[in-house]
Parts: sequence; C-alpha cells; structure tokens
Amino acid sequence: MKISAPLLKFLGTGLISCTLLLGYYPMTAAMPLAQQRSFFRKSPRLLNATTTFSSVRAWGATYYFTIQLPHDAGDSLGKIAIAQRQAPDEISFYLDRTVAFEGTHRRKGETLNIESVTQDEQTGTIAVTFVPPIPAGTTLTVGLRPKRNPDYSGVYLFGVTTVPAGKNPHSLYLGVGRLTFYRGSGDLFNR
Repeated sequence: MKISAPLLKFLGTGLISCTLLLGYYPMTAAMPLAQQRSFFRKSPRLLNATTTFSSVRAWGATYYFTIQLPHDAGDSLGKIAIAQRQAPDEISFYLDRTVAFEGTHRRKGETLNIESVTQDEQTGTIAVTFVPPIPAGTTLTVGLRPKRNPDYSGVYLFGVTTVPAGKNPHSLYLGVGRLTFYRGSGDLFNR
C-alpha cells in the first residue's frame, strides 16, 4: 500500500502535535486525575515579618508574617508553615494564641478561620491550616505568640512556606522573615 505525500505529512504533523501536547502538559494529560498536584501558578510573596516588641526576654510580643497571594495565583492557600532557622536561642510559642486576618499588622481586616495550628516535634515547624482556604488576591497576616522573646540578642530567621489547598499540594518556599532582638539601646551601637 502506497501512502501519498500529503497524507504522510498530515499524519506526521498530527503525531508530532500529540507528542508535544503530552510533553507540555504532563500533569493533566499524562497523569490520572487522582495523581494530579495542586500548585500556585504565580508565587505568593512574603511581604513582611515584624514583632511588636524587639527587646530580649520581653513578654506579650506577637510575631507577624504578612503574605500576598496574587490575583492569578491559581489555587487557594490551604496552609502556611513557619520554621525557625539559625538562631542564637530557640523560641517557644503558644500555638493556641495564633491569629490570622486579612491585611497587614497595621491595617487589620477580617479575621480568617484557622482550622488547626500544629508544631512538628522534630523540626519545630509550625503549620497553620485554614478552612475555608484563602482565595487568590488576598493579603493576609499570621501572628504567632511566643511565650517570651529570646534570651539572646541578634537576628532570628523564620522560613515561610505556603501550601495550596487541594489534593497532592506542591508547597512553595517563600524565603525568610527576619526578626531582630536587642538587649537594650546600647546593643544598637555596640555590635
């Protein structure tokens, strides 16, 4: 059987198109629906990290982490994970006093519903889960309440990771929030 040149060209173009399509969309075309992952199309941003009191050993402080979800983020935000990184002292938290709201720590908006706040015993990572998930286009702030500020002055780093809502979420590390604690006014000049 002889195949004409135009038919061969048509079949070849179709085969190449199918191959490119499957290679370009592996998450949707090649994977079963149950194995698809939820992910952010556009990355959320860590806008700010701040504390209400920056003196060492201070009581009653709140550490605020402000995150912006772009309008075109795709999936909603299901969870935020915050992990203390290198630091001169380990900080303990009151998990049941964690707060979340729309806006920034200076311009508080509507309170967001927190389903749970947990802390991994091995890594110390604090996970804040939201129900319902936070929709794209929202700026939100999570406030963690330490039992007290650390004993030692210096820079304390907190890694912030966002997790989209949905099955098989692909988490996204946003970077570190930096909090600086001082022993007193003399520490500002004697470092």
